Amino acid sequence: MPVTKLDAHGAATGTGDRSRPRAVLPALCATQITSWGVIYYAFPVLNPAITADTGWPTGATTAAFSAALLISAFAGIRVGRMIDHRGPRTVMTAGSVLGVASLLVIAAAPNLPVFFTGWLLAGLAMAATFYQPAFAALTRWWAPDHVRALTVVTLAGGLASTVFAPLTAMLADHLTWRATYAVLALILAAVTVPAHALALRAPWPEAPPATAHAGESSTAVSRSRPFWMLATALTLSAFTVYAVVVALVPLLLERGYSTSQAAWALGLGGAGQTLGRTLYATLARHTRVIARTTTLIALGGVTTATLAFTPGPYALLVALSVAAGMVRGNLTLLQATAITDRWGTTHYGRLSGLLAAPATTAAALAPFAGAALASPLGGYSVFFALLAALSAFAALIALNTVVKASTVDLDPAHGN
Repeated sequence: MPVTKLDAHGAATGTGDRSRPRAVLPALCATQITSWGVIYYAFPVLNPAITADTGWPTGATTAAFSAALLISAFAGIRVGRMIDHRGPRTVMTAGSVLGVASLLVIAAAPNLPVFFTGWLLAGLAMAATFYQPAFAALTRWWAPDHVRALTVVTLAGGLASTVFAPLTAMLADHLTWRATYAVLALILAAVTVPAHALALRAPWPEAPPATAHAGESSTAVSRSRPFWMLATALTLSAFTVYAVVVALVPLLLERGYSTSQAAWALGLGGAGQTLGRTLYATLARHTRVIARTTTLIALGGVTTATLAFTPGPYALLVALSVAAGMVRGNLTLLQATAITDRWGTTHYGRLSGLLAAPATTAAALAPFAGAALASPLGGYSVFFALLAALSAFAALIALNTVVKASTVDLDPAHGN
């Protein structure tokens, strides 16, 4: 049996030279909850107060949020390459500092241009602190048992909306939206800056050599038909999933529920994410990658359709939000493992960044699309029905993401 050793930083080492620093998992769990909760999930709760206080159009404020996600998509490619070569500590620590600064700019914004500037800075912070850099770090440190580590972190991250949507609503009941963002910025600084700076200090392992399992160079993979079909399917799915997240609050407000009720429904959907992610490892062991990809994307469409056509009661809508969250949680892990399931771990950071870029772009457009399309379509219920149809189309595309046997080793659990 291999003997567990400690490196110079006190990190437990696994097989070969792969160090698995013990502090990384709890640190990334805390920082993912806080980063997602503060930078992402606070916005849909606060946006009604922002527009009411400032008079800025809802389309303009959601466009600023969408611009942040768009910046995150493009910056994420570069972030992935940097982590592949240098590790996550500097990138994620700098991202945390930038996230704090961006929220303070947003909170103090006297006009829309400054508000947009704050969100553009927040987009850079998202690229450096959200799931993609965390996934790149864990995939290198924990390979080949990275699915377990990814699951643990995403289980924690799924609680971001559960913790911060109600917390944001509670703060907003007693403070202005500007003061609420300032308080959230302080929380972000207190949790994420020291965690990233202190917990990610372990030596960064060398990338594993390209093998028959990796098959092709990263450039060849990124230009292949399966890669682009996969990117297309995940992009359409991401658009629908994130449109549902951001549009759930206005959907419930449109149906006569209060902001607090809508925030709790959104937050409990985050608890559903956590519950769903506990099932992913079992699902991965018993399904092939194409069937798993297609089924999860299709289930996203089913839950969206049920939200579209179910006016109430409130308890049922909360249950549907939890079910949608369960699917969403599995889709996060599906994307996190999509590269390793098909092409191995050698170029994970770069390929994952390329795969995530169009999906993040779609997620960036989703909030704006909801605000822009809901009224012309006749309400958010019709918008949700359109999203469900889009998910069904994405599931059909996912059937065409088979990787040829010559470029990847077929595994009973992950084979094509």
